[in-house]
Amino acid sequence: MTDAMTTPTTTSAGPRLDRDSLEDASAFVRAAGLIIDEVTDSRVTGHMDLGPDHLTPWGIVHGGVYSTAVESAASLGASTAVRGRGEVAVGLTNTTHYFRSLAAGRVLVEATALYQGRTQQLWRVDITDETGRLIAHGEVRLQNVAGVSRT
Repeated sequence: MTDAMTTPTTTSAGPRLDRDSLEDASAFVRAAGLIIDEVTDSRVTGHMDLGPDHLTPWGIVHGGVYSTAVESAASLGASTAVRGRGEVAVGLTNTTHYFRSLAAGRVLVEATALYQGRTQQLWRVDITDETGRLIAHGEVRLQNVAGVSRT
């Protein structure tokens, strides 16, 4: 019988390589509102419906929302690329630039691999509004590391 307070254990310390869908693995990403539409080894697309929960006290979308989308989309694609090798990709740097402010609306997230090496990857992520205007742009450099499975 499983106790609700029991914490899942891992075979060793480090990032977990769960058997579940990678895009469903993070409550943090779900709370930020990122919905993944497509995932491949070299491209990730998704969207976010921005509203009151995403705003700063000044009434515009918080930059951390965009930075979260950039990091998450890149990490998801990069981890998908190395999952077959028993690895996950973890972010080393995230540089996100903000171009336009929004108070609400749907934004589209598109992540593309620029470089996929044996130990590192570089991904570009563009966030646009529904008319195609660039809202934010980011690049994430990731390290491919061994994942551990839940037991």
